[in-house]
Amino acid sequence: MIKAKNLTFSYRGKEQIFRDLSLSIERGRICGLLGANGIGKSTLLKLSSGLLRPTEGSVTTFGHKAHERKQSMLAEIAYLPEEFSLPNISANKWVSVTAPFYPNFDHAFFREAVGEFQVDTTKRFGSLSMGQRKKVLISFAMACNTPLLLLDEPTNGLDIPSKQVFRRLVAKWATEERTAIISTHQVKDVENLLDYIIILDKEGVVVDASTYDISSRLRFAVESSAEGSLYSQPALGGYGVVAPNTTHEESSIDIELLFGAATLKPREIRSILNPSTK
Repeated sequence: MIKAKNLTFSYRGKEQIFRDLSLSIERGRICGLLGANGIGKSTLLKLSSGLLRPTEGSVTTFGHKAHERKQSMLAEIAYLPEEFSLPNISANKWVSVTAPFYPNFDHAFFREAVGEFQVDTTKRFGSLSMGQRKKVLISFAMACNTPLLLLDEPTNGLDIPSKQVFRRLVAKWATEERTAIISTHQVKDVENLLDYIIILDKEGVVVDASTYDISSRLRFAVESSAEGSLYSQPALGGYGVVAPNTTHEESSIDIELLFGAATLKPREIRSILNPSTK
């Protein structure tokens, strides 16, 4: 679905973001895209949707060079950026002029979603709060019924009940034929949705694995001692630890612990999750 091959990118006059990055994201995933601020998460989403052009290498989406932005490709992508601007018209009016660009747009799903979010779509965007505007855009993006959904920090600005609605809607939206890529720092908001995780650092990709593979190779637990762990941090009752899973028994992934381990012990995490790179 998305393939980056030997991707290099830098903004004009600024430090290089990616150098020789390669990865692929297949159909049927709900993928968490994680990394520190400025590491290139939003940039990767923009490259995948054709909003940016690689400096070197390539990004293909549905087999098309993404930067060419062919209509057939764009009709299959719904992209929600972290920052957005909207005209001061009603949400209903905006949907009526924007939805026709998406041939499979589901108006019933949109009405259901904004209903769950409790947003009055007869109001102009200028009279809605930032959180309410984001709820409209989340509802719209999923109602597009595209096989690829790109969400950049979707839960920023949402209160706790709205985050619960968001999770329910994503779970309802997801099928084996659709892929969602969620770039976020709010990992607890989406932790239970994800079945695939990519973590980036300055060297490239640290983690590129399914949650099944991660939990079969790493063990996550709270223990009284951090001795023998790969990574640990203080937790109620002792230490949250990440350690090699020598018994191959599944444990529930703690994404915050995984991210900490990937940040401080990237070489070890790469080696465990990608044995071929040893």
